[in-house]
Amino acid sequence: MAPQARLRGRLASVAPVGGGLALVGLAAYVVLALAGHTLPARDYAAAASMFLLTAIVGPGVFAAVEQQTNHEVSARLAAGANPVPAVRAATVITAGLAGIMSVGVLALGPVLVPRVFAGHTALLVATVLAVLGAAAAYLLRGVFAGQRRYRWYGVSLAAEGLARLLPCVALVLLGWASTDRFGFVFALGCGVAAVVTLPALRGRGAPPPERAGEPSPGRAGGPVRLRPLAGAVGLLAGASCLTLLVTNLGPVVLTSRVGAEHADAELAASFVSLFLLARIPLFLFAPVQAFLLPSLTAAAGRGDLAAVRGGIRAVLLAVAAVGLPGVLGAWLLGPWASRVLFDAPTELPRLVAGLLGVSTVAMMVAAILQPALVALGRNRAAMLAWAVSSALFVGLLFAPVDPLTAAVTAQLVAPTLVCLLMLVALRQELRSRLAGRSAAQPGQPFEPTVTNSL
Repeated sequence: MAPQARLRGRLASVAPVGGGLALVGLAAYVVLALAGHTLPARDYAAAASMFLLTAIVGPGVFAAVEQQTNHEVSARLAAGANPVPAVRAATVITAGLAGIMSVGVLALGPVLVPRVFAGHTALLVATVLAVLGAAAAYLLRGVFAGQRRYRWYGVSLAAEGLARLLPCVALVLLGWASTDRFGFVFALGCGVAAVVTLPALRGRGAPPPERAGEPSPGRAGGPVRLRPLAGAVGLLAGASCLTLLVTNLGPVVLTSRVGAEHADAELAASFVSLFLLARIPLFLFAPVQAFLLPSLTAAAGRGDLAAVRGGIRAVLLAVAAVGLPGVLGAWLLGPWASRVLFDAPTELPRLVAGLLGVSTVAMMVAAILQPALVALGRNRAAMLAWAVSSALFVGLLFAPVDPLTAAVTAQLVAPTLVCLLMLVALRQELRSRLAGRSAAQPGQPFEPTVTNSL
């Protein structure tokens, strides 16, 4: 009965997140499909580029807040400590990041509006709103994941999806569809999710009153120092932002490089559509970090390296199970599906679709290796891997060749490199810990150490 009970418990945790994720994914693709069928090619490319850019400056940054908050809350709860100080510190850091990213987006306005947003200033405003909403929503998701309250995590995802899906369908049915309105509806999704789930924080997360004043065991139960936490979040935010940059920037740059002629607009719109279809497996796999990080953090904290390796291996097998059929599907059906679902003006070659599918698998592998490095305290290694790969990525994107060739090459090479660099760092860390355990004196317990390498 015990295995059945554990299985039921896991399903009860996965089901809300899976349902919420399904709504977010459905909303994203329905919104883009509606935009493709109702907007001119140039406006559709601008709206889709805004969606992709929003992912870089919104989730790209604040996924780091979610991961680090998840890590801090789960570690303090495991130590029997009150997680509220960690949540408060994460809130301060999140507010600072939100301000920095908003100013950065506005500073790039003179470039983004004419070259990427096709002259739609409203899309710039919508991007800033999306940043602020993502800051709040991802902070709350980090708290829920750290507390293992996956039902509320799923509610947040569902609210985000419905807040985008229903208004966009209404815009089309009423004949009010426009580039600006699509942009604002998409941008407000995370904000609605934050408002809906904020009441769930009341009265949860603290230990029993009789223990609240007791000293907590272990380092995780000590006082929260804002500066080290900000440093850890900063490194992880850099890595996460570069992750989404490599994931999403290709179509944005291609849109900015091609001209405003009709044929150029059709190429940009067609590539964006094919790119979005190839990224479906990555999107469906994204929340795995919320489940993976607490278990890896707990295993690393107690020095159970076998559990760390086993967890990583199991999820990588799941990547293969999801990703490889995705590559085949992209190669066989991608160009046709882009025309049917997004009204893409032209069918791009199957080779382009297949290579984008391979790139997606590499990004999925990176999405597993990064939380593993975070759980082992190797935030700096994750950041370095993304920094090196992103520099190469940007160089390839702007190479003096055909924009389509440059975009596909960059999307394939950079994720492959980041996976290799993360694998090397992970292997080194695990070997180092095993060596430390072997060197421990007989009869003396090995004390695992987790550092942020700051």
